[in-house]
Amino acid sequence: MPSSDALLDAQLEPVVGSKTAAALKKAFGIITVGDFFAHYPRRYAKRGELTTISDVPLNESVTLVAEVLDVRERPMRARKGSILEVRITDGRSGGIMTLTFFNQAWRAKDLKAGARGIFAGKVGAYRGALQLAHPDYELFDGEDDRDTADSDAAKWAQQPIPIYPATSTVASWQIAKTMELALATLRGGALLPDPVPDDVRDVRKLLTLTEAVLKIHQPETDEDWKLARETLRFHEAFVLQATLLDQRAKSKAQAATPRPGKPGGFLEQLDQRLPFTLTEDQRITGAEISEDLLSTHPMNRLVQGEVGSGKTLVALRAMLQVADSGGQAALLAPTEVLAAQHLRSITTMLGPDLSAILMPTLITGQLPAAAKRQALLRTVSGQARIVIGTHALLSDKVEFFDLGLVVVDEQHRFGVEQRQALRVKTELTPHVLVLTATPIPRTVAMTVFGDLDVSVIAGLPEGRAGITSHAVALAEHPTWLTRVWERVEEELGAGRQAFVVCPAIDAAGEPEDNLDALVEEESGDPDEPTPEKASVEAVTALLKEHPQLGQRRIAALHGRMSSEDKDAVMQAFAAGNIDVIVATTVIEVGVDVPNASTMVVLDADRFGVSQLHQLRGRVGRGGVPGLALFVTHAQPETTAYERVEAVASTTDGFELARIDLELRSEGNVLGTSQSGGRSSLRLLRAARDGDVIADAREAAAEILELDPTLTHHPALQNAISRRLSESEREFLNKN
Repeated sequence: MPSSDALLDAQLEPVVGSKTAAALKKAFGIITVGDFFAHYPRRYAKRGELTTISDVPLNESVTLVAEVLDVRERPMRARKGSILEVRITDGRSGGIMTLTFFNQAWRAKDLKAGARGIFAGKVGAYRGALQLAHPDYELFDGEDDRDTADSDAAKWAQQPIPIYPATSTVASWQIAKTMELALATLRGGALLPDPVPDDVRDVRKLLTLTEAVLKIHQPETDEDWKLARETLRFHEAFVLQATLLDQRAKSKAQAATPRPGKPGGFLEQLDQRLPFTLTEDQRITGAEISEDLLSTHPMNRLVQGEVGSGKTLVALRAMLQVADSGGQAALLAPTEVLAAQHLRSITTMLGPDLSAILMPTLITGQLPAAAKRQALLRTVSGQARIVIGTHALLSDKVEFFDLGLVVVDEQHRFGVEQRQALRVKTELTPHVLVLTATPIPRTVAMTVFGDLDVSVIAGLPEGRAGITSHAVALAEHPTWLTRVWERVEEELGAGRQAFVVCPAIDAAGEPEDNLDALVEEESGDPDEPTPEKASVEAVTALLKEHPQLGQRRIAALHGRMSSEDKDAVMQAFAAGNIDVIVATTVIEVGVDVPNASTMVVLDADRFGVSQLHQLRGRVGRGGVPGLALFVTHAQPETTAYERVEAVASTTDGFELARIDLELRSEGNVLGTSQSGGRSSLRLLRAARDGDVIADAREAAAEILELDPTLTHHPALQNAISRRLSESEREFLNKN
C-alpha cells in the first residue's frame, strides 16, 4: 500500500486502468489519484425522488433522475431509418421530456414504461417540448443485490446518488463506479495527510480530510455530504490562502534594486508632454507605485480599473521611473494585436524625442526572423528601455540587460508561473505591476490576487461621451437584425467607424465536424437545421453584399492572420482607412481608436459578462458617443439571455463583476488559465464564500507567523508544494 502522500501523487492509470485514465485525462485533465479525489459531485439525487424537469435550462447539459412514461417509434421523413422517442416524467404536471434516439430501436427493450434511472444529455426543444437527443442513461435495478426488507429498501431509495461533472464521453455513473476503485485504498485504512491542523479543524467541528473525501463521494445520508463539502471548502480556502501568503512572504524577502526617478528625467518629461491632467485615482495609484519602486524588496502590485480609466499611462509612468534609474521594463500582453497597440500608444505618448532614446521594442512569436534578431539584440544590450510582447517574452531566447520592472496587462490571462518566468531573467527580482480592466470584488482579490497589493482606478478621464447599450433579442424580434445594420450605416454616415465581433473565424469553428450529427443533437429532427454560429468569414461576406454597407470599406481581423496582416488592418483602421472591422475577440482589450463609435457583438450569449464589457470598452473612448449592440438568439428568461441583458443594462464594472462571478467562476487562481469557466477552485466560490475565505486566511496567517518555514506543519508544506506544482504543470502544458 502506498504512503498517503504517495497515494495523492500516484498516477491514476494503475488504479483504474489505462483506458479509463486516458478518458478522464482528456475530459477533465485528471492525472493523479489526488486530482480524481478532487473531482467532486456537483449535486446529489435519490432513487426515490424524481428531478423537476420543468426547471432544466435550454442548451445546457443536465443529469436527471426520472421515470419512463411511454415509448414509440416513428420513421424519419427525410431519410431512411427511424426515430425512437421515449417520454420521461418527474411525476408532476407538465414535467415531461422526450428522449430521442436515431436508428436505435433496440433501446426500447430497456426503456420500458415504469423504469427509473439517470438520464444525461444536452437540453433542446422540438415543437415546443423539451428533449434530450441521444442521451446517456443508466437504469436503476430495483433489487440492486440488496435485502428487500422494507427498511433496507427505504434506506436504499433515500441514499444520495452523486451526480458528477460529466462529458459526452464520460458519464456521471461511470465516474462514480471508477471512484469506488480509487477509494478502495482509503476503505482499507490509508489516511490522507491533512494540511489543516487538528486545533484549527476541531474549533470549526470539521471532518478529517480522509473522512471528508469518503463522505463526499459515497455518502450514506445528506448530512454526510453536507459536512464533507463544508470541510473540503474550508480545506481548499486554507491551502490556497496559505499558498498565497507563503508566496507573498517569499517575494517580500527577496532583494530588488531600488528604482528612483530623477529631476528632469524621462518621467518629468512625459508629464510635461501630457495634454491633460491626471485623474485623482491616477495620481494616488502613481504615488503608491513610485513608493514601491524605491524599496529594496520587489513591488508586487495589482492595479484594477475600469475600461478606459488610464491604466496604461500609469504603467508607462512607472516604466519611465525605472528607465530614469538605468533599468528596463517589460510589458506582457495577452495577444499580438494588443501588444502592437501598446507599442503604438506608448510611442505616441512618449513623442519622437523620448521614443528615440528609450527605443520601445516589440517581441512577438510571429515577428520576421530579421526583425526578431534586431529586437533581441536591442533588449540584451539595454538599448530598448521598454520591451513589449506576448508569451514570446517568456522564451529562453529573450535576455535583458537590466530588467527592473515587469508589467502584466490583463492579469486574468496570466498566472503566478508566468510572472515568475520573467522574474528569473535578472539577477535581482524585478518589480511587478499587474493591470486588469475587470473590476474585482474584495473576496476575489483576496482569493485570486492574495500575493499582491491592490490599487484601484475607479474614475474615468474627462471628455468621455459615454456608451449606450442594447440587447437585441432575435428570438422575439428576428427583423431587428436589419435595424442593427441600418444603425451601423447611420454611424458610418456620420464619419465614424464600427466593430463587428463574431465568436468564430469560419464555419469550421463549429463544435462538431459532422453537421448532420449537430443538427440531430440540437433540433431533435434532421429536417430542421439550427442557426450557424456567426463567423468572421461569413459576416464579412454578408456585409460586403449588403445594400448599404457593401459600399463601405470592410476588413476582417482574427487570430489566424499573420502578425503583419493583423497590425496592418489595425493601423489602417486607426488611420480611418477602414470603416468596419469584422473580428473575433482579438480586439477584446486594449485597442484604442477614438473615432470608433459602434460595437456590434453577434451571438453575444456565447461570450462571458467580462468579455462583453471589455468589447464594449473599445468604443466611446474619445468625444464620440459609443453604441453597443449585443445581438443574441437566446430565448428571454434563459441564463444566456440574462447574461447579455445584464451587460446591456449597466456600464458599472463592479456590478458586472459581481454578476460575472455568480454566472461563471474565478478562473485558475494560481495557474495560467484565469479566464473563468473551468475554475481551479473545486468547491470554493469567491462570490459566495467570502466569510470562509477570510476565516481561512486568518488561520493560515497565524500558522505562518508562528512557523514561517512550516517545519512543524509538513502536511501543509506538502499541500502548498502540490498546489504550486499543479500550477506549474498547467503552465508547461500550455507553453
